[in-house]
Amino acid sequence: MADNIPTALWIAHVTVTDAEAYGRYAALATQAIAAHGGVFLARGGTCRQMEGAERPRNVVARFPSLAAAEACYASDIYQEALGHARGASTRELVLVEELPQD
Repeated sequence: MADNIPTALWIAHVTVTDAEAYGRYAALATQAIAAHGGVFLARGGTCRQMEGAERPRNVVARFPSLAAAEACYASDIYQEALGHARGASTRELVLVEELPQD
């Protein structure tokens, strides 16, 4: 962690309703996330819903900072990706700063 800036997690909970359109979203989103220093930690693997609304697809990516995650979301390529996700999924997305790893 450079300069004591906390890393951040991008956590998405998704129900895909149109796999083809969502595939276009995922391809572009992957590019946007990588371009902003994001690294996937989980991407649609097996999950167990313990509380709240279940979403069968869950994605977690780590970014170098909250600002990097926000910049990714606001980027032209991610906004283009979102155009494919809208109408092809029901989603929640949250960006969360991580605790220091001292």
